[in-house]
Amino acid sequence: MIPTDWDVKTIDQIAFVTSGKRMPLGSSLVDQQTTHPYIRVTDMRPGTVALADIKFVPENVFPAISRYRIYQADIFISVAGSLGVVGKVPAELDGANLTENANRITDITCSQDYLLYVLLSPLIQSTINSIRTVGAQPKLALTRIRKFTIPLPPTDGEQRAIATALSDVDALLGGLDRLIAKKRDLKQAAMQQLLTGQTRLPGFSGEWEVVEFGDIATIRNTKVLALAAPAGIQCVELESIGSGSGRLLMATDASGLSSKYSFKKGDVLFGRLRAYLRKYWLATFDGVCSTEIWPLIARDGRLCGGFLHLVVQTNNFVNAAGVSYGTHMPRSDWSVLKKLPVWLPPVPEQTAIATILSDMDAELSALEARRDKTRDLKQAMMQELLTGRIRLI
Repeated sequence: MIPTDWDVKTIDQIAFVTSGKRMPLGSSLVDQQTTHPYIRVTDMRPGTVALADIKFVPENVFPAISRYRIYQADIFISVAGSLGVVGKVPAELDGANLTENANRITDITCSQDYLLYVLLSPLIQSTINSIRTVGAQPKLALTRIRKFTIPLPPTDGEQRAIATALSDVDALLGGLDRLIAKKRDLKQAAMQQLLTGQTRLPGFSGEWEVVEFGDIATIRNTKVLALAAPAGIQCVELESIGSGSGRLLMATDASGLSSKYSFKKGDVLFGRLRAYLRKYWLATFDGVCSTEIWPLIARDGRLCGGFLHLVVQTNNFVNAAGVSYGTHMPRSDWSVLKKLPVWLPPVPEQTAIATILSDMDAELSALEARRDKTRDLKQAMMQELLTGRIRLI
């Protein structure tokens, strides 16, 4: 239910929807800048367009597609490939050509930003999600977009107030994303310095060893049937681990007839399928995991678990793990990885390095948790503000 003074209109009652245009047959986009940028679905992000990899229309080709342009006052929505990516065109791309895999919403008679947030909200995205599940290559029909229903506050002022409130949360999220990226870069720089001995911590001196990875670490090669695992034992799958974050996103109860690796608290789990995804986790409990994950442990007292956790995050390790067998499902090859040269300081120095970088990880985790809570807050605000349950004016 919406307030009695609100209205519900379809998009074609408050705007005009038209399609983009593919490049003419036999022509192609170019990297060299011309006066005619071209926006593809791969350039689109929720709310905006990424500028990093924009392609351009050759001058001699432009007249054939000159009528299919999009402007700052418009909204785009992707209709093929990644469905339902919605946003505005930044000033740098005002008047750019638009791909045939997106539609242009123009001549908007309500607040542009308000309409954008409605299209980004579950009110519309849930409908688009249902289309994604239909067919191998789902498409979002132009006629369907025109009939999306939009709840409308009675005044432009109220529409703008809602959009401003949500934009403020977006600004906070953007600031957190930038801060997290900066902290990650600082951690990577610190790892590069500390794990190669280029920077030494106060109180430590002496030479480091260079050893092969397989001399100091191995796989905990204990397998069990998930069905035979003790009651309540947690199972970690590849999708349970965040890519590049070292965070465990979820764990499930072990079940089924598949074989699993057993792991212990303090083991370092590393995803060997598509190693470039950088899926690693320092186990905080005993459990079982997919055989697409290696539970790595120290061979002897020369290596501490915290330092092992750092080694698997390095570019050298991930690159060596990327030397794989299998084309469709590339898996790391232990016979290659075990020969990787690793710089190894004495255990006390390993522990000190691991402590410093663990503190940086904790700071990152706190920022990521804050960002996740802010995202949840935004979703709740959208639900309340875009249905009139909470009024700002």
